Amino acid sequence: MNTDRYRDQLLEERERVSTSIQHLHEEGSLEEETEEETYDNHLADSATATLNREIDYSLEENSGHVLTAIDEALERIESGTFGTCGRCGKPIAEERLDAIPYANRCIDCKRLEERG
Repeated sequence: MNTDRYRDQLLEERERVSTSIQHLHEEGSLEEETEEETYDNHLADSATATLNREIDYSLEENSGHVLTAIDEALERIESGTFGTCGRCGKPIAEERLDAIPYANRCIDCKRLEERG
């Protein structure tokens, strides 16, 4: 398995996700926007601002999880365990790693995990 190729993909994805998180922070504090709008606008405008803030928080939280998964995948490359399922120990299909290079479960184990 060509781990150098996956390392490059992971580092590119890490940069992209980090940039997205930084962009969310640079947009300004949505809490401040909501406080300012609450006094001047209709209740629906306040609800829209709240929804947008919650979406941003969700995006940031999900991006944080992806960053953690990427860092763990990079550690697996260094330790020589990259491409091996963390549950059953079988190889993870290269097609799966091509789609999600930070995957730590083979497709069968991931399906079992999602079921319950």
